[in-house]
Amino acid sequence: MVSTINFIKTVICTLSIILLPGVSSYSQSNQNQDTKSLKIKILELDTQFWKSYNTCDISTFKTFFVDDFEFYHDKDGLTSGLPKLIKSVENSLCNKDNPRVRREVVKGSVNVYPLNNYGAIITGEHVFYVSENDEEEQLSQIAKFTHVWQHTNEEWKMTRVLSYDHQPLSENTNKTEIVVSDIILNQYTGTYFAPETGTVIISKKEHLLEVKADKMQAIVYPSSEHLFFHKHSPLTFEFIKNPNGEIVKFIVRENGKIVEEAKKVKSKS
Repeated sequence: MVSTINFIKTVICTLSIILLPGVSSYSQSNQNQDTKSLKIKILELDTQFWKSYNTCDISTFKTFFVDDFEFYHDKDGLTSGLPKLIKSVENSLCNKDNPRVRREVVKGSVNVYPLNNYGAIITGEHVFYVSENDEEEQLSQIAKFTHVWQHTNEEWKMTRVLSYDHQPLSENTNKTEIVVSDIILNQYTGTYFAPETGTVIISKKEHLLEVKADKMQAIVYPSSEHLFFHKHSPLTFEFIKNPNGEIVKFIVRENGKIVEEAKKVKSKS
């Protein structure tokens, strides 16, 4: 009797070893297929949503949210309820008197995750371009996003949106600086005066230049021996010499346009 029981246990264990991997493999295959289908669906919805955002198609835009939607923004705080969100969009993003904003996803940054018995989460990074008075748009910011999608009554809608880690960004961000000798950098150090900005101090810091003016303090990087750029804004600083080879001023450009000119009033001793 004992041997018979042991035999049955052995058979059951053997069958478990043989069969379970197949069951597990089948289940995993189905799960992978479901996750793939979910990702395709959420990415499709995400594309449609941001198209309505970029084109200020408010009638379509508002269909992507539940009524008790919540929007968390690291700079502006919490916006509760769909009516408040739509009013905010109408008064800011889609106000004709304001600059136009266009959002673009950072390629390769987006991920979609299943949310059991609820829907899905999509995360990623995106950048924003700003244009004003029909001028060419300029790169402005980069941020992270997390959207929570709910699937109910055969519909997909967003219930929560988080927009965070906003950082200034410009075409200068990915520029590569060159190495400039300390001898050249020392020529630029000193005190300058600009009509709009006031007193500006240029000093050398770890083989680079530091610009200080009122509350502004920024490191600028050389793209040539006389031209420097700020990585986190669209500003460049061009140092100008007189016929005697002395530095007499620097010119500040924003997106290529002159916005300030600072004359040198004192060299660093």
